Amino acid sequence: MNENLFASFIAPTILGLPAAVLIILFPPLLIPTSKYLINNRLITTQQWLIKLTSKQMMTMHNTKGRTWSLMLVSLIIFIATTNLLGLLPHSFTPTTQLSMNLAMAIPLWAGAVIMGFRSKIKNALAHFLPQGTPTPLISMLVIIETISLLIQPMALAVRLTANITAGHLLMHLIGSATLAMSTINLPSTLIIFTILILLTILEIAVALIQAYVFTLLVSLYLHDNT
Repeated sequence: MNENLFASFIAPTILGLPAAVLIILFPPLLIPTSKYLINNRLITTQQWLIKLTSKQMMTMHNTKGRTWSLMLVSLIIFIATTNLLGLLPHSFTPTTQLSMNLAMAIPLWAGAVIMGFRSKIKNALAHFLPQGTPTPLISMLVIIETISLLIQPMALAVRLTANITAGHLLMHLIGSATLAMSTINLPSTLIIFTILILLTILEIAVALIQAYVFTLLVSLYLHDNT
């Protein structure tokens, strides 16, 4: 019970060297591949899910936007597998680190915005000043729209960090309560343990949903600039 509540969010080290890079590179190794002409059921299901997700996100894009399909599919797979592996006991979740989420959000957002300014500069600049704006409000609206554009990557990163961190903290608290009650009251322990199981199922869903939301918002930013 005296364990630090935020100990699981500290980046692990091996012999004094940060191990976060190795942890980040580990999820792609879990994606099964096939060297045969006929795939097994696992590979077939995996390809069906990837095709379904890609179709869902790429339907609204034009030809230029669909060139990002491989990157977006890789992004959602990486975030989803990282979030799910973080639910294992004594594991580290890189997506609870704001710095890592910013490192994913800022380049993708910047790439979409730069593409918009290069291909459709008039439409990109038109977003800063809605049509029919009164003259006295022009300068204020330009500042507001500029700020709203610049905080998009921060909103992406903070949303993912907050949701994953909150779920981990809640599971940690309920797990500690279950362990503490196990020596005091068995019926209460069973009730709390049931709540913990339901919360774990909810966190699995949250891990997948947050990966989809992050990638979908990047896709929407891309759609606005292509």
